[in-house]
Amino acid sequence: MANVKTPEKAGEKSGKRTYGQACPIAHALDMIGERWALLVVRELRLGPRRYADLQAALPGLGPSVLAQRLRDLEAVGVLRRRTLPPPAASRTYELTEWGTELEPVFAALRTWGMRSPVVPLTGGISADTVLLGLRAFFVPQLDAPWTATYRIALERDVYRVEIVDGELATVARDQGPAPADVYLESDHLTLQSVLSHERSLASAIDDGALTVTGDLKAVRRLIGAVPPR
Repeated sequence: MANVKTPEKAGEKSGKRTYGQACPIAHALDMIGERWALLVVRELRLGPRRYADLQAALPGLGPSVLAQRLRDLEAVGVLRRRTLPPPAASRTYELTEWGTELEPVFAALRTWGMRSPVVPLTGGISADTVLLGLRAFFVPQLDAPWTATYRIALERDVYRVEIVDGELATVARDQGPAPADVYLESDHLTLQSVLSHERSLASAIDDGALTVTGDLKAVRRLIGAVPPR
């Protein structure tokens, strides 16, 4: 009897594992289902990042695996490499337009994961996770609207948040020295504790763990628009 290779064995021999099924879900998992792949994508949702930034945000991910995941995701068109102009001239990674279409997948996974009856939410988080949480849980304040721009520095990461008429308009990696109404500097765990209402803003400021330059009232309104969870 002839030895016929299945699609799965053929895929393994080529060096890239595949489910070998003519199913769009299996095809999607062939592209983004490897361990760490979706978390690499998560760390690019707010804008481009350098390789070193991804390493810092995902400390459990070894450099060789990170490099492989970046190659794999680039090969299938989820992300692309870009070299910044001088004087920076550094290489960054960013999602393609098609890669950004994974946003509803992350929203569904977040909702589903938070309802897990067996796995507690423990372990570390990245600075991007804190800002993505702000974006996910912000409640528009249409009855008492305000407009403000925030520049938030968390260790090595800097973000820009824009509120327009009480609605969250922008949460993204800060790309330049554009002026802001509020300059906030802290570490990401302190900001997470304040946004989750585990710690008061006043306490964080008094301890020197968080500094605010500009409109303090606008900071209070931003925090108040994120309900306890």
